[in-house]
Amino acid sequence: MNLHSFTQTVPRHPKCRGWGLAVLVGLLLAAPLPRIRAADAFAQNRKLSRGVNVLGYDPIWQSFDRARFRASHFRTIREGGFDSVRVNLQPFRFMGAGPEFALRDSWWRTADWIVTNALASGLTVILDFHEFNAMGDHAEANQPKFLAFWKQAAAHFQTAPDNVLFEILNEPCRQLTPELWNRYHAEALAIIRATNPTRTVIIGPAFWNSVDHLDELQLPAADRNLIVTVHYYKPMAFTHQGAPWTNQKDKLGVDWGTPEEQAAVTRDFEKVQAWSAKEKRPILLGEFGAYDKAEMAARVRYTSFVARTAARLGWSWAYWQFDSDFIVYDLAKNQWIEPIHRALIPDAAR
Repeated sequence: MNLHSFTQTVPRHPKCRGWGLAVLVGLLLAAPLPRIRAADAFAQNRKLSRGVNVLGYDPIWQSFDRARFRASHFRTIREGGFDSVRVNLQPFRFMGAGPEFALRDSWWRTADWIVTNALASGLTVILDFHEFNAMGDHAEANQPKFLAFWKQAAAHFQTAPDNVLFEILNEPCRQLTPELWNRYHAEALAIIRATNPTRTVIIGPAFWNSVDHLDELQLPAADRNLIVTVHYYKPMAFTHQGAPWTNQKDKLGVDWGTPEEQAAVTRDFEKVQAWSAKEKRPILLGEFGAYDKAEMAARVRYTSFVARTAARLGWSWAYWQFDSDFIVYDLAKNQWIEPIHRALIPDAAR
């Protein structure tokens, strides 16, 4: 399907008349499922290749007229050597009352604009449900809203090309224990599969997509069209120094790059790679980076080492993030933060 066909066929008022949730989850977890004929997840992961997180904190979601991000920035990202964008979606505040929790038309118009322009610029798109704080703090209360989002989004984007991927939830944490998260992501995946049986879906482990909790992630064996995501910010004392939302806010001047520090990253990644080989699942490093208050040379060493190590293992990756903080692009000056850009994309045209 070409881009024009996709934009013309996306429904404005999605209604999904799927089976009841219990039936869906039962089909996913209890009954033997037929093999899903779909794009190969490893091939899809290669299309993601080098990515960047975008639009999580842009005022575009409140008002299109206030947007910092422009359509031209998708072209800038592509021309800057990136292959994909991970779009951080925080839709809860734009949803109506239950039980439908219908999303506003204005939210859909913005989401469609993002997907259309990203695809037109040659980028593969991850639609990342980024309400991890709300879900982590009030998992049970927000479960109906979480599932209602995926019912609507899956129906809305069911005719999108296969280079639009769904990520069920960013960084499940706190109340979303590994056991509860395994149940919640299975329920969401069942809803998605009702309308998107061949869509590539991304799922990561609990504890903020930690590399140390992959063994607790339970996935349906018959569904091979899944990419597994992990995030990496170790050591936090370096990557989050000066970050005001952390206990590192008053700790500055932490360096990184010794052979021992590099070896620690390698050990963590090789552990993930061993899991990937055993489970035959591709890996997306969905977030990594070092906060802007770290010394630039150390940030460059860290960013380059993490990106090159992930690429050497055959993973895709998405840097955190394009603008706002941890930035790779200065929107006010309309230019790349060159040291970080070069660390990520050393072969990009200058």
